[in-house]
Amino acid sequence: MVASNELKKIRENLLISKAELARKAKVSPVTIDRIEKGMSCRMETKRKIILPWAIIFPIKKKFSLMINNTS
Repeated sequence: MVASNELKKIRENLLISKAELARKAKVSPVTIDRIEKGMSCRMETKRKIILPWAIIFPIKKKFSLMINNTS
């Protein structure tokens, strides 16, 4: 799992709010906030948070490549 302080950096770099990540991960925004503050969570919660990123990262990367190739 990504370190707690890295979660916030990655989420912000992807321009995703806590609420949006929480919706995609099917956890509460409070859970995202707690993890970003360094509190522990269950392995299942970590999986729920990582799973939406498996879809988001390729889309963002592909979009970024498309933008860079047009210039």
